[in-house]
Amino acid sequence: MLQDFFILCSGADAAILKTCSKGEQNKYAGIGATVFFTAVMAFIASSYALYTVFDTIWSSVFFGLLWGLLIFNLDRFIVSTIKKRNSFGSELVQASPRIVLAIIIAMVISKPLEMKIFEKEINQVLLEQKNEMTLANKQQLALQYTPAVDKLNQEIVGLKAEIAAKEAETNALYDTYISEAEGRAGTMLLGKGPVYKEKREKHDAALAELTALKETNNEKIKGIEAQIAALNTEYAQVVNDSQPIIDGFDGLMARINALGELPWMPSFFIFLLFLAIETSPIIAKLLAPKGEYDLKLEDEESTLKTWVTQKVMQREKLLATDTELNEKIYGEIAEEEAVYAYKKQKAEELLKLQADAFHDLQVKSL
Repeated sequence: MLQDFFILCSGADAAILKTCSKGEQNKYAGIGATVFFTAVMAFIASSYALYTVFDTIWSSVFFGLLWGLLIFNLDRFIVSTIKKRNSFGSELVQASPRIVLAIIIAMVISKPLEMKIFEKEINQVLLEQKNEMTLANKQQLALQYTPAVDKLNQEIVGLKAEIAAKEAETNALYDTYISEAEGRAGTMLLGKGPVYKEKREKHDAALAELTALKETNNEKIKGIEAQIAALNTEYAQVVNDSQPIIDGFDGLMARINALGELPWMPSFFIFLLFLAIETSPIIAKLLAPKGEYDLKLEDEESTLKTWVTQKVMQREKLLATDTELNEKIYGEIAEEEAVYAYKKQKAEELLKLQADAFHDLQVKSL
């Protein structure tokens, strides 16, 4: 039962193969088993690859099964279409396109399994890439908010500088009227005279202006600081909103690129393994001598070819003979006087009817 299934997988003619020896049947059963298990590996590989895309098991398994059946059909077709010839060179030319196709299939099958085998290493590479992307994302977003924040900070610095300048002016006026009262400057007279009162009034006016300026500028500073806090909050929110996109950067293409960052030697040997599995049925058929099955299949094909060629030749001869007979028959008919007189009579009648019809048409048009 199992041998019959593997023979079916090999694409060989089961009816012919049953008439062959056990060894010949075992050979094609082995080829069919290789085709079958290659399709199984294709199913596993594609299911894993699709799981990284869909994140659902059932969808991945369904489409993976379709892919496995496709690979199975291709491999079965490749193996079944290779026929043994009398020349190894002609067999190699015949198998060359199929070998190229087998190499492509091996690459497609091996890549998802490589990603599964080196999953931990790929995750490490992806983690480093995500960290770099996070830093780059923060820097890019900061470029949108930093100029506005810097401008607001400069406004705060200007407002504080204005207060400091007014304080320095007020302190200078304070020192002036104190020095006048102590007799250390101005009129050099000790006591609170008219000059002292004048300078004291200037200081008091400047102090009132300073108090009002502080209140006004502090209100402005609080408003600007609120704008800065809002910008910082918005920046943090944008960073948080974009972070899930970076965290989700682990799709199929990202993992393939991460696999490319790893040393190539292990991946290359895994590819060679699948290449050997995929091409082994083709190589086996190329290297194996012409066996009992090949001889019987060639005999059956040549019998059919001869029969078809014979039928085509018979049809061609039948057509040539029938054409020759028709030419002879119609040639003899053309020489008979009775046939000539009859066709002449009918032609004259037809011409008379045409003349009458034309005459009636002309009369109606007058």
